Amino acid sequence: MEKVLMKGNEALAEAMIRSGCRFYSGYPITPQNEILEYLSQRMPEAGGTFIQSESELAAINMVLGAAAASARAMTSSSGPGFSLMQEGLSYLIAGDIPAVIVDVARFGSGIGEISQGQCDYKLVTRGNGHGDSHLLVLAPASVQESVDLMMQAFPLAEKYRHPVIILSDAAIGQMVEPVCLPPQEEVDIDRDDWTVKGCKGRQESKKITNVFYYMDDYNTFLREKYEEMKKNEQRWESILTEDAELILVAYGISARVCKEAVSKARKQGIRLGLIRPISIFPYPVDAFADLGENCRAFMTVEMSITGQMAEDVKLSVQCRYPVYTYGTGIKVPRSMDIVEKAVQILEGKMEREVF
Repeated sequence: MEKVLMKGNEALAEAMIRSGCRFYSGYPITPQNEILEYLSQRMPEAGGTFIQSESELAAINMVLGAAAASARAMTSSSGPGFSLMQEGLSYLIAGDIPAVIVDVARFGSGIGEISQGQCDYKLVTRGNGHGDSHLLVLAPASVQESVDLMMQAFPLAEKYRHPVIILSDAAIGQMVEPVCLPPQEEVDIDRDDWTVKGCKGRQESKKITNVFYYMDDYNTFLREKYEEMKKNEQRWESILTEDAELILVAYGISARVCKEAVSKARKQGIRLGLIRPISIFPYPVDAFADLGENCRAFMTVEMSITGQMAEDVKLSVQCRYPVYTYGTGIKVPRSMDIVEKAVQILEGKMEREVF
């Protein structure tokens, strides 16, 4: 392992190289531009191909072509740029093609704002193209975890022959932290027999297209793929949930603040706990299976206005507990405010479940 001090976006880009990715196409957009800048130099050094595409639409379709030829291929974007990639993501799913997409989320609808935000939750868990499209989505909460999840992303994509999203955010992408970088992995581009490689040395032709064109029961195939993900790929971290009266639920940068809030609350005798989803599709419903007898309610903490994750928490607990939301919008939540909201809930001073 090599320990260095790196910015989140650059560490993620270096991990992409070390995971064996040798094709990247992308278009500049804040707050993920460091990924492009870093790879414009680093990818050629690694013997790969870097393309600054003319648009996000072009970028995702270039990734589709490279991945169909068996390259480990990736793109990245944020906000409106990521929205433009939705049709391409749907084609990756329809073609059963593995690839990795990074969304460094920022705040707001439309053009939005270049500041940190967690407004893409519903897009990455319930969007990603038309036609029953879901992607496996992983959400890091630190620079180190950005590296670790990036190293897992391509193996997961190839395991399911399905795209994987790394959902970062502007705060994690821009922060600088110590990080341990893994050794370089080398991947044989000729490892898969389903990919397009030209006709040299063989008689049969190959093509990559929508798999349901030649599959007897595509409905069952896709449903079983998602069910396998739900069975095998739920990931989370639980902190002091065994005796907690109120359990916070947060991911990404908000989860880091929630850890501090739990520590502060415990020092005040307030039994606060935390569930941190690492996979947000599949959502870690198993984390909510064994709740302590003291549990009275849940509160999601997220940098969105409407509390986009609260619906998944309600589904996970089968509506057996009230679920509140502390949505801070463009502002990173403060631990003291989280504790204050928790106390108000426990004292019965919150009349509405969402505030």
